[in-house]
Amino acid sequence: MNPAAINLLIFFVLVIVVWGLIILINKRNILQGKSKEQKTITEDILKQLFHVEQSQRTATIADLSGALKIKEKKILPLIEAMTSSGLLGSGTEALELSDSGREYAIKIVRVHRLWEKYLAENTGHQPSEWHYLAEKMEHQLDDGDITKLSTALGNPMFDPHGDPIPSVEGNIAEVKWTPLPSYPLYQPGKIVHIEDEPGVVYQQILAKRILVGSHIKIVGSSRSEVVFNCEGREVSFSPIVAANISIEPLSSEEIYEENSIRLSALEVGENAKVLGISQECRGANRRRLLDLGILPGTSIEVDLRSPLRDPIAYRVRNTSIALRNSLADLILINKTTSNGH
Repeated sequence: MNPAAINLLIFFVLVIVVWGLIILINKRNILQGKSKEQKTITEDILKQLFHVEQSQRTATIADLSGALKIKEKKILPLIEAMTSSGLLGSGTEALELSDSGREYAIKIVRVHRLWEKYLAENTGHQPSEWHYLAEKMEHQLDDGDITKLSTALGNPMFDPHGDPIPSVEGNIAEVKWTPLPSYPLYQPGKIVHIEDEPGVVYQQILAKRILVGSHIKIVGSSRSEVVFNCEGREVSFSPIVAANISIEPLSSEEIYEENSIRLSALEVGENAKVLGISQECRGANRRRLLDLGILPGTSIEVDLRSPLRDPIAYRVRNTSIALRNSLADLILINKTTSNGH
């Protein structure tokens, strides 16, 4: 065989080898992608069943398909695999977590709520984005990452919505909340939890700037609406939306301030004293307000209002500071003087 023929043969052999490697790599990537997708769906199923269990309900494959927006034919083989591997109980029509499945589900819930806490404390993401971003991250962190994250956050007990964060041992703090529509009329209370699902309901609550930690008093309730006072404003929701807000009575140390309002409602010519900063104000924003001297008892007044009324300049300790309304909303005040008085 002449050299040219040998070189041509070597070339064809190399082409076949490279082509085979490409096919092998692509097949492996497809399998890895499929494996990752199956892991994500499996963890989503476990978490969904945990929430169902917490609400003392049961779920079927059809229920899971609707909740997760995944076709039943895609869920069914995973359910079979989860049952055979011991993550789910067997012998009943309703789907139930086994002890090991519950332990796994609690770990996913822990990651989700820790990541929401991280987003709230350390990023500029809006509350409406926290849940979606946490749903992505909950499938990516390993045990070491979770431990580091929890330590960096100070091992928090509650996420920014008020949900308890499971401990590393899997323990979950017991909470005794009352849905807003069931809370007694005219009894002061505090918002301790706002459910972030379904998203369309959560958006309605966010649109009215309802915050965890705010003090409220229900002044009217009917089959069509729940009306309550919240920091100088009268707010109303339909009962189905209001049910996503949970209340607890004020502690003996907490005082319901009848005349409290948010700083964003202060008008030119009015003076006020700061009552406090909402717990919804976190991270850099909270540090900024504290550095500016916005503390309980501090006198504050409107110094200059822009044509668009946002931002507004306030005078604090003989210094003019500009605050966006979204940040001024997080400062609770009590008027000391009003226009013309």
